[in-house]
Amino acid sequence: MLSVQNVAKRLPDGRPLLKDISFEAKKGEFIGILGESGVGKTVLLRCINGLTAPDSGDVVINGGDTVIKVNGKRGQELRVIQQRIGMIFQGSILVKRLSVLENVLTGRLGRISTLRSLLYGFTEDEMTVALEQLERVGIKNLAHRRAETLSGGEMQRVAIARALFQEPYLLLADEPVANLDPKNTEVVMDYLKPLAKEVAIVGVFHAPELVSKYCTRAIGIRDGVVCYDGSPFISPSKLEDIYGTERAVCITSVA
Repeated sequence: MLSVQNVAKRLPDGRPLLKDISFEAKKGEFIGILGESGVGKTVLLRCINGLTAPDSGDVVINGGDTVIKVNGKRGQELRVIQQRIGMIFQGSILVKRLSVLENVLTGRLGRISTLRSLLYGFTEDEMTVALEQLERVGIKNLAHRRAETLSGGEMQRVAIARALFQEPYLLLADEPVANLDPKNTEVVMDYLKPLAKEVAIVGVFHAPELVSKYCTRAIGIRDGVVCYDGSPFISPSKLEDIYGTERAVCITSVA
């Protein structure tokens, strides 16, 4: 379970971006975070996984027998925590010169010794698990292809497999389909959605229609606070609360 408690973050110039963000996410939930560009959605994800330190508030992850407070940790202690928070970025961030399988294996680099990573690499058992994750996202047949030869949709599926290989307590997705065409968007989301049965997923999205189709819950952020938390099927009036009247009308007309 994830617990975000009164998280606040200011911009470098001192202006408040996130003022008081609180919510919880449990296994079985796929939460879609919505809000206008610049409202702080990505910054919130970075606060959750420790890439950015909030100015105040707490981020706590309950991994069964392990309860972890993310904020306030630094150095090796933070890196250990981040190894159990799967992160899927907008651009997949693969090492293009490595194979698909090698990219998945990098998901556990922080959990093996430097000596083993340099001299011995990964074990047969670890490679078997990595191949199983590639099979789950339908691209095991591409395991030995160089990542640079893949399509955008295939790269994002590698990123999902890499995150799963981390055995995460929590899965975060920062606009995972923003650069994909409609067909690949559906493919990637179809693979993401069932993973919520195993681990809570919190994703940032621009399209409310994607959230209504794939997510179990929606959170809207406006003016630094949570202005909506509920059903992914968001009414026009609630869309106005999240986006403002003009933007909400555009979204509703497109949908």
